[in-house]
Amino acid sequence: MGDILVVDDEKDIRELVSDILVDEGYTTRKAANSDQAFAEINADPPDLIILDIWLKDSRLDGIEILKSVRRDNPDIPVVIISGHGNIEIAVAAVKQGAYDFIEKPFNIDQLMVVIARAMETSRLRRENATLKVRDVTSSVMIGSSGTFRNLQIQLDKVTRSNGRVMLTGPSGSGKEVAARYIHSKSDRANAPFISVNSASIDPGRMEEVLFGREGTERGYEPGLLEQAHGGIIFFDEVADMPIGTQSKILRVLVEQQFTRVGGLDKVRVDIRVISATNRDLLQEIAAGRFREELYHRLNVVPIIVPSLESRREDIPLICNYFIKEFNQEQGLPLRALSDETSALLQTMSWPGNVRQLRNVMERVLILGADDGQIEAKEIPGNDEDAIGSGGLSNTYATLPLREAREMFEREYLMAQINRFGGNISRTASFVGMERSALHRKLKTLNVVTTNRAGTRVAEIEDQAGEGDSD
Repeated sequence: MGDILVVDDEKDIRELVSDILVDEGYTTRKAANSDQAFAEINADPPDLIILDIWLKDSRLDGIEILKSVRRDNPDIPVVIISGHGNIEIAVAAVKQGAYDFIEKPFNIDQLMVVIARAMETSRLRRENATLKVRDVTSSVMIGSSGTFRNLQIQLDKVTRSNGRVMLTGPSGSGKEVAARYIHSKSDRANAPFISVNSASIDPGRMEEVLFGREGTERGYEPGLLEQAHGGIIFFDEVADMPIGTQSKILRVLVEQQFTRVGGLDKVRVDIRVISATNRDLLQEIAAGRFREELYHRLNVVPIIVPSLESRREDIPLICNYFIKEFNQEQGLPLRALSDETSALLQTMSWPGNVRQLRNVMERVLILGADDGQIEAKEIPGNDEDAIGSGGLSNTYATLPLREAREMFEREYLMAQINRFGGNISRTASFVGMERSALHRKLKTLNVVTTNRAGTRVAEIEDQAGEGDSD
C-alpha cells in the first residue's frame, strides 16, 4: 500500500504508530531524530512521513525537517503530530507545506483517515505531474536509410549513460524527437522529461521559469529544473538563452543545486541535461552571445540530427507514419501514397524538414478525398516555379535549348540519386538507363557522389572538391 517513515523521539509512540500502520497493510520505517530521518529519506524516499514537531536530542526540530523535505522531496506528503500543539504551530506547519496537523493524544481512526487522504493526494499529484510533462512530440524514430541508422546508433549509445548530449541540426529536423528517444530508452524513462524552449520564454522571466520563485501564496512555486528532478531537462534552442541565465545554468551543472528566485535555501536536483541548437555555437561564442564554459559543459557528446534532404529514402516511411497518426488522433482518412507521389515527395525541397513534411501531409488529408491513393497533384507547392500556360520554369525559359537540357538532366539525376540514398543501381533502374550509361552521363554532367553522415549524396564536382561516381 505504501512505505511510511515515522519520526518521533518517543520510542513508545514510534512503535505504536508503526504497529497500527503495519496492521493496516503499510510498510514502515522509524527514526528518533533528524539525522536518522534524513538517512532513511536519502536511502530511499518514503511515500509519506509522520513527523513529530518536538524532537529531543535532535539536531533539527520537526519544522526544520519539514522545510528540508519540502525543498528536496516536494512529492512526499508530511503529516505533523505533536503533544504540545497549538494553533500557531499548526498554522506554521501547514504554511511550510505539511499536509495536515494532528495533536497528541490522537484518535487512531482520525490518523488513518488523514494518512489515507495524504497518500491519495500524493498519488494524484504524481499522476498530474506526469501528465503535465507529457507532450504531443513523439519519441518514435522513423527511417531505414544509412543516415538514419547512423543517427540511431549514436542515440542508442548515449542512452546507457548520464552524459550530457548536444543535438545540432536545422529547424524541424527532429531534435526534440531524438531527445525524447534518448529519454525513453534510458534508466530515467519513468521520470519526467521537461522541455524548455529558450526562444519562447520572455528573457525577463527566464530565471523564474527555470528556478522557481519563493514568497508566493503557496510558499513557493517550483521551476522547470525542480520539476525535472530525477529525469531529463531538454534545453531546446539553447543559443537563445540570455547570457545572464547561462552563468546560472553553468553553476547548476557544476553543483547540481540552485536557489529559487527570492529565496535563500539551496535546492538539490538530480537531472540529466540534453540541449539542442540550429546555430553554430562557436560563432555565437566568438560574438559574445554564448558562454564558452557552458558550451563545453553541454557539448560532452555532440550528435548531428540530419536534415530531411539528407535522408530522402525515409520520406515515404515518415509520411505513412504521419498518415496513421492523423487517422488515430484526428480521424483523418487512412490513405496511401501513390508511387508518383512518393517520388515527388522524395525530390522536393524541404527547408522546414520533418516538421514541414508533417504539415503537408496533414493538409493533404484534411483537404483531400476520403479514400483512394494520395496523388501527386494533391501535394501543395510542387509547381511554384511554373509560368505561363506551358508551365515552363523561369530558370529554363532564359536558356538556349542545349544549356537548359543539360541543366535539367543534371538537376533531375542529382535529385533521383539523392532520393535513393546514392544507390546508382536503383537510380538507373528507375530512370530507365543502363548502369554504365548512367555513369557516363554523370561524368559528362560533372556529377559525383560523396559520403555524408552515413549516406551518399550527389554533388557537382567543382563544388564538392572531391568524390567518386560510384
